[in-house]
Amino acid sequence: MRTLRRYVGRQVFAASALVFCALLLLFAFFDLIQELSELGRGSYRLSMAALYVLLSLPGRAYEIFPVAALIGTLLALAQLVANSEYTVMRVSGVSLRSMALNLVRIGVALSVLTFVLGEFVAPVSEQAAQRLRLQATTSSVVAQAFRSGLWVKDDTNFVNVSRIMPETVIHDVKIYEFDAEYHLRAISHASRGEYQRDNLWRLRDVVQTRFDEGRTTVNRIAEAYWRSVLNPSILNVLMVVPEQMSLWELFFYVQHLRENRQDTSRYEIALWQKITYPFAVLVMMVLALPFASFQVREGGVSAKIFTGIMLGLGFHLANRLFGHLGMLNAWPALFSAVVPTVAFLAAALWMMWKAEKR
Repeated sequence: MRTLRRYVGRQVFAASALVFCALLLLFAFFDLIQELSELGRGSYRLSMAALYVLLSLPGRAYEIFPVAALIGTLLALAQLVANSEYTVMRVSGVSLRSMALNLVRIGVALSVLTFVLGEFVAPVSEQAAQRLRLQATTSSVVAQAFRSGLWVKDDTNFVNVSRIMPETVIHDVKIYEFDAEYHLRAISHASRGEYQRDNLWRLRDVVQTRFDEGRTTVNRIAEAYWRSVLNPSILNVLMVVPEQMSLWELFFYVQHLRENRQDTSRYEIALWQKITYPFAVLVMMVLALPFASFQVREGGVSAKIFTGIMLGLGFHLANRLFGHLGMLNAWPALFSAVVPTVAFLAAALWMMWKAEKR
C-alpha cells in the first residue's frame, strides 16, 4: 500500500503542480491586463504594475489551491484510468475507501502548504502590493492600519479613521492639522463622515479644538465639509480586507471589536474560513475520486474533468456566497464558514457510495 500511495502521490503532485502553475499564470495575466488602465497615474509604470501583480500572486495562489488540487487529482486519476492502472488497483483489492484515505494522506502536504501560504506569506505580500500601488499612484498619501484604526498622512495633516464602511461612510474621524513647520494647530473629531463628490466629505457632530498663540478654543459644529485627497477608491485599497488577514490578526481584531462593542460578524466568518480552508484541499481531492470510477465510454474523460472543474469553481463561489449570506442573516460564523466544505464532503461521500454499489 505504501508503494501504491507513493506512486499515486507522484502522479497527483505532478498534475496538481501543472494545473496550479497554469491557473496562477492565467490569473497573473488577467491582473496585469487590468492594471494597464492605471498606467500613467503618478509614478505608476509598467514595471511597477508587474511588481504589484507579482506581490499579489501569493494571495491568488491561496485562493486557487483547492481548485488546483481538484483538477490535478482528476487529471492524475483520469490518466490512471486511461492506462488501465486504476482498474488493476481495484481488482487487486483496493477499495474506494482505501483510495480515499490514500488521497487524504497525500493531500496533507498540500493542505499544510495552503495554511502556510495563507497565514504567513499572502497577508504580508498583499499589504506590500497595495502599499506599493497606492504610493505610486497617489504620492501625497501615506497610510498604515493599526488596532486604533487607519492612519493617513494628507499633505501636512494626519487623519485617523476608526471604521470604514463599504457604503463610503467613515466613523470616528480625527483630523490633526499642522502648519508648514509641523506645529499642531487644530484637532477635529467627527462621529461620522459621508463622501459627497470630488474628494469632499460631509462631517457630522464635529468637535474642533484650535491652538492659536497660547490660546485654546473649542467649537462644536453640527455639520461641516472637509476636502481631502481621500476618496472611496483610496479607502477601499487602504481598508484591511478580512480575507487577506492572518489568523492571529483576525483573532486579535475580533477581540478589539468586541471590546468596543462593534459588529464582528464579517471578521468572525473570515476567521473560521481561514481555519477550514486548508481542509477544503482534502475535500476537493476526495471529491475527484468518484469520477475515476466512471468508465471512459460513459461520457468521456474530458466530460468528467469538465464537471470536476465546474464543481471546483462552484465551491469557490459557494464559499463566498455563504459568507455574505451569513452576514446578511446573522447566521453563526462557524455555520457560515463550514457549510460549503461539509456540503461538498457529503456529496463526495455520496458519490463514492454510489460508485461502490455499482
